[in-house]
Amino acid sequence: MQLKQRNQILKDLDSKIVFLTGPRQVGKTWLARDIAGNFKTSIYLNYENFDDRKIIRNKTWPPETDLFIFDEIWKMPGWKQYMRDLFDSKSGAQKFLITGSADPGFFGNLRPVLAGRVFSHRLFPFSAEELEDPDLNRLILRGGFPEPFLAEDDLQARHWRNQYVDTLIREGIPELAKVSDFKSLGLTLELLRRRVGSPVSYSSIARELDIAPNTVKKYIHLFEALCIIFRLSPFTTNIARTLFREPKLYFYDTGMVLGDDGAKFENLAALSLAKETAAAEDVRGIGASLHYIRTKDGREVDFCYVENGEIRFLAEAVLSDSEIRKDLLYFCEKKDKPGIQIVKNLNQERRQGSIEVRRADRFLKEL
Repeated sequence: MQLKQRNQILKDLDSKIVFLTGPRQVGKTWLARDIAGNFKTSIYLNYENFDDRKIIRNKTWPPETDLFIFDEIWKMPGWKQYMRDLFDSKSGAQKFLITGSADPGFFGNLRPVLAGRVFSHRLFPFSAEELEDPDLNRLILRGGFPEPFLAEDDLQARHWRNQYVDTLIREGIPELAKVSDFKSLGLTLELLRRRVGSPVSYSSIARELDIAPNTVKKYIHLFEALCIIFRLSPFTTNIARTLFREPKLYFYDTGMVLGDDGAKFENLAALSLAKETAAAEDVRGIGASLHYIRTKDGREVDFCYVENGEIRFLAEAVLSDSEIRKDLLYFCEKKDKPGIQIVKNLNQERRQGSIEVRRADRFLKEL
């Protein structure tokens, strides 16, 4: 995936500003510097660095620079107009790559100022697709962020995660919004770590923590903005109904999940499929989204993969080899769509009608 994304970014830089977003420490700077190796003269400027900030504001970079990498420039007041002016006045050879540690939705609508000037790319943690011999247990335990995944042992990975979460809450959150009750914020995150795979009720969390539902909603929005969690909404063709249905929340770092083995594996599957939807949009130019399906009487399927508004397949994440889940059968028949039962521990792959039973390591690698 990362090689395909890298090549597409290089193509996109020929005509647009490229906006590369994703969680902190997921590898955006590494990818940006790797891309810079394809240019004769590049410059990396981090808006959080005092000296770099002066260069950005005064535009005092070498005139022969052909690739500009602006890290966290979205924190500069008026950054959209700044980038528009820079792009519109550039020489033909100059290219612009922006990196930012937040979800693209946090930056709001880029069109009024940067219409026709930006292509977006999202960077995800390592997935089975990028590994020569996928070790799902390692991905589940350590997550796919480079540092903990490549750490010498599990203890180092845990130390990284503890520090990472603390830094996000103490430094990342205040950059986005004013928060005074860090205890409630931290407790909300801890509850979410234990509720992966279940529809999330703001009111239920609020009652448990004795805070207002709107406060819970605000905290969850901040976690999404910082790419700590991402949401799956229920699939429906009725937009108004979607807005009032409870979402499911999953973590970009599977190692943060505190549920049972089934919840951890479901998070890994959700993350892999969400990464595939991002690749469909960012690399292949196909409108894609990931949802779940749930009826009022409790029938549910974990994942509903949609391209160009149409269901491509339904999927269920299962720990061990078993009969095909009844709800998966029900929805595949009802919607006349193919299904995939993704099984972590499976002896023999098979097909039953329109439903495939696949080994998770093979299926996720083929995404």
